[in-house]
This record gives sequence, structure tokens and C-alpha cells, in this order.
Amino acid sequence: MGRRAGFIPVQFYLAESKHNLDSLVENVNNELIRSKRCIVVVSEGFNVGSLGETHDAFGHIEYGASKTTVAQVIVNTLNKNGFTVRGYASGQIPGVLQRSASILASVVDINEALEVGRKAVEIGVTEGSGWMATILRKPEVEYEVYYDKVHLEDVAASERLLPAEWLSNDQLDVTDDFVRYAKFLIGTKWPDIELRDELQRFARLKIDLIEKKLPEYQPVRFRKV
Repeated sequence: MGRRAGFIPVQFYLAESKHNLDSLVENVNNELIRSKRCIVVVSEGFNVGSLGETHDAFGHIEYGASKTTVAQVIVNTLNKNGFTVRGYASGQIPGVLQRSASILASVVDINEALEVGRKAVEIGVTEGSGWMATILRKPEVEYEVYYDKVHLEDVAASERLLPAEWLSNDQLDVTDDFVRYAKFLIGTKWPDIELRDELQRFARLKIDLIEKKLPEYQPVRFRKV
């Protein structure tokens, strides 16, 4: 990068945006004309055509198991079309890499993951199967959540899209409304992770078994209807 790298403009392409591969290529080249550089951040759900998809039991795309990735399709398309400046596009997919950066994780996310897991166990013991634990924001407060449950049949094959008002007019960025929504989830603190021999120590498990209360688990696809 170097001291003279300067500002690098970023374009975001979310699954909910109205852009496609053609407009992406045009937007990137327009930015290269203006700034000579551009970083593109793309949602894996951005529509680039067929990926040689595989699907899970609910019919959702298994992106990590498909024949190619959205990132690779975009890199190939950009390089095939060429640029208004010298150079080639290259891509990076966080994947497992992001899980090695747990020191940067959100403390809010860590705590909520623990509590919703606790709620899921409680639901399983008291209500049985067929439920999913949920995290819901309390209305009319800055940020506070509560934990509840919902029938699996109501949410198993559904998805919640990013509201249109959270996308900028050019569909290449998010609005301040999204930033206000997300900042509470990001939090303001570093996670408290113990270091042992200069390595992160996340947990030391203590094996303390209790009496089994639930029936033997059987994956959904192997259950007899």
C-alpha cells in the first residue's frame, strides 16, 4: 500500500440492490476514471447468474459447496471486460479466515449468542422440538433485547431482506439509518480473550455429564414422516 496510497473508494453490492454484472462493471470503471482505484465488496447473494449451485434440505443455496463463487464470477467478468487503467481485478473470500480473527468479534454478538443458546436449551427441555430461539429488540429503547421462540415452520424457509430505505440512492452504499441500526450490534468494546503463550485461549472445557433427559436426536432428513 505505502504512504501515498491515499483514499480508496469502496462500492457495496448487496443482494437487495438493483445492480447486476453489467452495472457493476460500469460503476467500477467510472470510479477508476475518477480515482484510479476501487474496492468492491459484494454479498454472496448478489445475482451473477448460475454458480453451479448445491442446495441444503430447505432448498437454500450452499454457497461454499457450489462450483464457483460470486467473487470469482465478478473477478472473471471484470478482467474479461478490461479496465480504463492498467491492472487486473483480484478477489478475496473471508470464509474460514474471518473465524481466525475472533479477537475482533463483537462483545454484543458473543453475549447474545450465549444467551440465545441458553434459551434454545430451555425451550428444548420445556417445550420439545419444533421451535427456534429468537433474539428480539425491545421497542422504544436505545438498545435492549429479549429472547423468545417461534415455530420452525414459520421461519424455516423464509428470509428477511435489507429494507430499501437502508440503501443509498445509487445502491452502492448504506444509509445512516443502517449505520444507526448496526452500531449497537458492533458494540464499543474488545472481547476479553485470555492469552496463553501468546496464543488466544477461548475455552477450557470441563467434562461434567448430567443425566440424559431428551430422546436420541435424529437428523430431519432421516426422520420418518
